[in-house]
Amino acid sequence: MIDQTLLPLTYRLHACATVDCLIEAIQMLRVRGAPALGAAGAYGVALSAIEHRKEPQELFYRHVVEDCARLARARPTAINLSWGVNEQRALLDHQEGPEETIERLVEHAKRIAETDVQNNKSIGRHGARLIEDGDSILTHCNAGALACVGYGTALGIVRWAHGEGKRIHVYVDETRPLCQGARLTAWELVREGIPATLVTDNMAGSLMRAGRVDKVVVGADRITAHGDVANKIGTYSLAVLAHHHGIPLIVAAPVSTIDFSCTALEDIPIEERDADEVRYCCGVQVAPSGVAAYNPAFDVTPASLVDSIVTENGIARPPDKRSLGALKP
Repeated sequence: MIDQTLLPLTYRLHACATVDCLIEAIQMLRVRGAPALGAAGAYGVALSAIEHRKEPQELFYRHVVEDCARLARARPTAINLSWGVNEQRALLDHQEGPEETIERLVEHAKRIAETDVQNNKSIGRHGARLIEDGDSILTHCNAGALACVGYGTALGIVRWAHGEGKRIHVYVDETRPLCQGARLTAWELVREGIPATLVTDNMAGSLMRAGRVDKVVVGADRITAHGDVANKIGTYSLAVLAHHHGIPLIVAAPVSTIDFSCTALEDIPIEERDADEVRYCCGVQVAPSGVAAYNPAFDVTPASLVDSIVTENGIARPPDKRSLGALKP
C-alpha cells in the first residue's frame, strides 16, 4: 500500500506481512478511505490464513475468525472495512484445509480489489452527469484514488468530468485535523493536471456567499438505509452552508458503503481519535501542552441536506429508502 502518512512529500510503499502490521497501518491511517479499507480488510483475512497455515485445522479456523473480529474493529465507522472482512469470513469452511482456504481467500480479495476500480469508474461516469461545464467544485477530506484501490469516488466524478473536457475548478478544503485535503486531495489533483485551489476549512461559507462554489462533492464512510451520510468531520457544516446557499451536496460512494441494516443516523458509531491530532498539525505542536481536545473523526449529515448519492449502480436523488433500495445489486 502507499503510506499516506508520508504524502505529499514522500511517496513510499508500505508492506504488511502480518495482521498486526495491517491493523497498525489501518489505525495510523497509512491506508484509509472506505473502499481502500474494504480491500485491506479482505486481504487482511487472507493474510491471517497465511499466518496460521501450519496450525491444526480447528485451531487455524478459530484464529482466522478471531483475526476477522480484530480487523473489523480497527476503525468502527467505515462500514467497508467490516464489509470486506465479512465477505471473506462468509467463505470460511472449518471442514476445509488451510491451503484450500488460502487460495480461495486470496482470489476473492483480488476480485474485490479489481471490482473496486471498476465500480469507481462507474461512479465517475454516473456522477459526471451532475457536473456542468464551468463548475467550481468544493471537496472535503480525500475521496480520490488514494481512498480506494484506484480511481476514486468523489474525485472519480471530478476526474471523469475533466476527462470529458468540462472546464472545472476544484476548491480543496484542507480538512483539519489531519489535513487530508491539503496533503492528499491536492496532491492527486496536481498529478492529474486538474485546476485546483487549496482553501482553509473556514473559508467555505465565504466562498459560497461570493458565488464561487457550484457543487460540493464528497465521499462517505457509511450511509444509512435512509440516506444519512457519515463522512469526515466538517461535512455536516458544509452541508448546512450548501443548503443555505442553494448549492447541491453530492455524495459519492459504492453500494457497499450503504449500511442497509442501519436506519437511524444516531446508530452510526463515530470513531474518536487521539486528541494530539488536534493539538498538533503535521507533527508540529500548535496548542499549549495540557489543553483538552475533542477529536471525533466523522460527523453525520441528515439525508434532508443531501442532493444526491452517486453509486456504481446509479444515482439516488433524492436519497431515501426507496431510491437507495433500488440500487441494491
